[in-house]
Amino acid sequence: MSAAEQRSAKVAGAISAGADKKGVDAAVKAAGGGLVVHPPETVTNTRVGADDILEAAKGTEALVIEAGDGLVRLEPARSGDKTSVVEAFVSDEELGAGTARDWWILLGIMLVLVVGSVIVVDRLARGAVASVRNLVHAAMAVGGGDLGVRIQPSGPRELAEAGYAFNRMADRLVTSRTSERELVADLSHRLRTPLTVLRLDAEALDPDDTHIGEYSAAELDRRRGIRRIRQAIVTLEGEVDQLINTTRQAVAAQVAAPEEGLCDASEVVRDRMVFWSALAGDQGRQYRVVGAHLRIPVPVARAELAAALDAVLGNVFRYTPQGTAFEVGISRRDGWVAVRVDDAGPGIDDPEKALRRGESDQGSTGLGLDIARRAAQATGGSVSLDRAAMGGASVVMLLADAEAAPKQVNRFGLVGRLARERDPVKRKWPHQRTDDA
Repeated sequence: MSAAEQRSAKVAGAISAGADKKGVDAAVKAAGGGLVVHPPETVTNTRVGADDILEAAKGTEALVIEAGDGLVRLEPARSGDKTSVVEAFVSDEELGAGTARDWWILLGIMLVLVVGSVIVVDRLARGAVASVRNLVHAAMAVGGGDLGVRIQPSGPRELAEAGYAFNRMADRLVTSRTSERELVADLSHRLRTPLTVLRLDAEALDPDDTHIGEYSAAELDRRRGIRRIRQAIVTLEGEVDQLINTTRQAVAAQVAAPEEGLCDASEVVRDRMVFWSALAGDQGRQYRVVGAHLRIPVPVARAELAAALDAVLGNVFRYTPQGTAFEVGISRRDGWVAVRVDDAGPGIDDPEKALRRGESDQGSTGLGLDIARRAAQATGGSVSLDRAAMGGASVVMLLADAEAAPKQVNRFGLVGRLARERDPVKRKWPHQRTDDA
């Protein structure tokens, strides 16, 4: 059709230029022949109807009309006020010449695209299915109780995000279970404080021997009651120790977060010393409280700080002889608050081992100092052991001061970077002090 248009344009150009019949015939011959020129208002030897020729002469654009075995292109050519029509015929053979090869090429391209698409989709689906299968197996393993299962996220973006979410969920499950068991162990250890008081009170009672001497029925009942009380306390202490040890052995990691809050450390010290002073009086222990007359807020829950102080004081009453003096002091300096418990007992031979959770040279659960350490570390502080000025052990809980102004750190250079990266838990509170400190 493009070739027919070019040939018709040559003849139409000659007509528009005013060529005579010989000139038009020469133009037809130069165009390759096969063209029919219809003079104005004349129809001769045409493959279409006369009406089509007349309609084409009225217009300015070429017309393409279907003939029996091809297409006819009618192009008007105006010369003056008269219009001739140039007719060009294109057979079906010419229209379809070479298209078989093109169809085979298109078919081949289509087959290649289909096969390639199947391969690509298969590879993508295989990766997605493998990712889903791994996720299902891991979920079933976690459901079966294996919380150590983790997966390598892979596959499409959504499945990879699901894999990361699964790993985070498994980590949270481990953390939650660990925290619950740690909480059970710590709560059980808190029971040791009233048990210690009961045991010491029971030991202060009269003897419970009923085999030596002759006693009245009332005296026998009283001595037997004392024996039952002591046996019940021993049994209860054994049950608490068993609960703590069983829970601690099941813990996979030490993850726990103390309750957020704010309390007055001085008030906690005064309140707990009201409780411990009664027992100290029964045992003939001299004690002193230093620095607890001022309000000193610390960013830790009151119950947590009280439990930590009870754990340290409970060790004093448990592991030092009756009549051993002790001192509780509290002070603040440089953004830190130090709660100190000193005693005049034998001291601690291995401070580092005593600070490790679950280890004790005294046959206990080894959780007392760990409770104090975790309460201190929750505020960014620490717990340290040293030799007290009184001659025994000195336990210092270093807590952050809630009213301390934040320090301005130079954020540029090596000094600022080291200040930002320094771990506040490693800061030490000075232990050198005089007897009047």
